[in-house]
Amino acid sequence: MTDSSLLDDVKALLDHGFEDDRILKQIYRACQRDEVISNYERNYVRKLTELHLRKRPQFDPPSESANSAPPPVPDVVLPQTRNTLQIQPLQTTSSSSSFFSSKKKKLVLGLSIIIILGISIAAATATLTITGPFPDIIDPTVTPISDTLSVQTDLPSYVHKDLISISGTSNTDGFVNLIVENSNYETVWQEQLSLKNNGEFSTLIIAGGSGWENSGIYTLTVENDTGSTFVTFSFTR
Repeated sequence: MTDSSLLDDVKALLDHGFEDDRILKQIYRACQRDEVISNYERNYVRKLTELHLRKRPQFDPPSESANSAPPPVPDVVLPQTRNTLQIQPLQTTSSSSSFFSSKKKKLVLGLSIIIILGISIAAATATLTITGPFPDIIDPTVTPISDTLSVQTDLPSYVHKDLISISGTSNTDGFVNLIVENSNYETVWQEQLSLKNNGEFSTLIIAGGSGWENSGIYTLTVENDTGSTFVTFSFTR
């Protein structure tokens, strides 16, 4: 989906009032500013156009690697085990000892079967080998480091000359850009913050000044090298 067709789809969705218009307005502003649009935002717009505007999905042509035949899988050769134990038939020497020879024959036969079974089990066990790499063992007591981009305010609503506390985390190093827009999508405040070693950032701003003349819903957006996210708060003059 090109940026021009993406912009047309977003305008059509906004005109029809589909879904959460805050996300669509954010994408719309990014298209007008020629900013980077993430794959998540493109897929979000594509799904909405397929669902509400009955637009046929666009499919990328299959790559040459997808049509190539899969690499041959080598045959697995299982090791063969050879039973070296041979059972020699018992020979009877006389008719008088046939009864005892039969008992001996059954006893030897039973012992031979037990020995053969033991050898077979040992051989099968010897052929089973466990190869790495083994999966890492996850310690449930260790809290994983957050790999997301987030921003928040200390309160959901403010009045004129209130102090707004802003904080959040970034999944990148360096800096993040913070932007506050009023209900008319006009930038009323902007600041670049340096990230701490753990990826956190924070700052304080005053709810007032140029652009804060009207009450309404204001949008706070955070941007880094990989994407952006936003929250909203209400402002009363």
